[in-house]
Amino acid sequence: MAVIVAAATASLALVGIAGTAWAGGSLSAWLASAPACIEPVELTVVADTAIARPVKELAAEYDAREDACARTEVVAQDSADTSALLASGNGSDVDAWIPDSPVWLVRTAASARSLGRDVPDVALERSIASSPVVFAAPVSGADALAGRTLDWNAVLTGELPTLLADPEASSASLNGLQAMERATPIGQAREFTNAMIRLSDGAPTRVDAAFSSLAVSPPGTVAIASEQQVAMHNHDDAATPLLALYPADGTLALQFPFLRMLDESELAKNQPADGEAAKDEESERLAQRAAQLNALKIALWDASDRFAAEGFRDGTGGGELEQDGVIADATEVGSAAASAQVAILRNWGVLSLRSRILSVIDVSGSMEEPTVTGLRRIDLVTQAASSTVSQLSEAVDVGLWAFSTARIGDQDWEPLSGIEPLAEDEHRTEVLDVIGSLPGRLGGATGLYDTTLAAVQAVREHYDPENVNSVLLLTDGRNEDENGISRETLLDELAAITGSDRPVPVVLVGVGPDTDLESMRLIAEATGGAAYSAQRPEDLKTVLTDALSQRSCRPNC
Repeated sequence: MAVIVAAATASLALVGIAGTAWAGGSLSAWLASAPACIEPVELTVVADTAIARPVKELAAEYDAREDACARTEVVAQDSADTSALLASGNGSDVDAWIPDSPVWLVRTAASARSLGRDVPDVALERSIASSPVVFAAPVSGADALAGRTLDWNAVLTGELPTLLADPEASSASLNGLQAMERATPIGQAREFTNAMIRLSDGAPTRVDAAFSSLAVSPPGTVAIASEQQVAMHNHDDAATPLLALYPADGTLALQFPFLRMLDESELAKNQPADGEAAKDEESERLAQRAAQLNALKIALWDASDRFAAEGFRDGTGGGELEQDGVIADATEVGSAAASAQVAILRNWGVLSLRSRILSVIDVSGSMEEPTVTGLRRIDLVTQAASSTVSQLSEAVDVGLWAFSTARIGDQDWEPLSGIEPLAEDEHRTEVLDVIGSLPGRLGGATGLYDTTLAAVQAVREHYDPENVNSVLLLTDGRNEDENGISRETLLDELAAITGSDRPVPVVLVGVGPDTDLESMRLIAEATGGAAYSAQRPEDLKTVLTDALSQRSCRPNC
């Protein structure tokens, strides 16, 4: 059986400590070798909502052992929200994380970089459970699928009507998209793009919402989900039972790795020198914490029967299930590729976007500065902006301003294209032409504060409550308009607007090393937006795509 292998990236510190290679033996023996228990260690473990219930029960049983030395709090939280928390630097109290895919490691690192923050140090352990991705269908409508070929190619071509929950939040959906991409014929990448556009139209936000939609969908419709989600739906909601159908061309599986967030550098830093008793005590405390985390991890690894009762296969993809709606024996699964899934998500974020966006681009004189690529900053911005606009769906309305200082009298901003639907070919062409003209419009300083407030007010003036109304602002500097409003005035005005019934998030992208990241973050926080940094020129296209889709600012978008 092929086992999903987590992708390790250079951006993540995958630190191995004692216990990583545990392959059997006695948990009691392990605990006996741990440092003496002075007082119980307080541990916080965040587990994906799908697996939190058995993890919480097992952690409580572990804490109750006489030879244990821990009090463990298990927090149930969607992996997308935990990833955003850690990427933003606000997860210092988390000791371990059990997401529903190792891909979250790469996604968290990418989000942290985009936000200009340090990538969290993470120790990756093997999975405690797994679950293959399947097609879920109502038992009552199974006859409509009889005799049909159920594979990823049928989803790709639209022959199999399919509900796909938002892959930003559902790893089952993301794995399904990767399986579809693999089924795409060589040289026909557009077929996969068209399939994503089709599936994104009215996509349910969550898998349970997709299950509810199956009841009112035409016969023969399926939903992409994990085997465990089908089993637990049948356990918790027997009135509308589902059947797990296994793709004929193979499938991928969700993996639930144990990720240690303990900073090993802190342990090394506190190694005692002669006479340094305080550091010695700190080292002992850290060693005790590491020992308890490892012992808890081993207890979870050894509990495959308990996880099977919740519909999970073991960490290697094996084991038998006794659950309604799923087969007893394990099915063959393939390897998920983290880099491919991150690329799929970026494309999905742009293709599925439903929004009104006012793009505001810095054309101050400093945009003439060359980069290490040999191109000017403005050249890189126009290339990235043109490429991104070309990918946007017809459901997006886009307008464009340029700004510096005193562009129209004392006004720092210059409207160049109104906010209109890209579904109109004439408007899409106009936006691309305007972007191409920006290198010829350079001059002046950076009027950041006045322009930001004016942009938010302009979007509010024609607010569309059916869409996300936002400002996307690209700048390479800091406010240099001495005659404009102060940062404090701007933040006060924005806070008042955000508290109204017409909020307009501001998403800012800093280009190069001279941007005022502190002000950008404060503006983003005041509006419910996000601030991104493209320190390296080659990162701009990726950062702009992430910023435009606003996905990495969960749960505060």
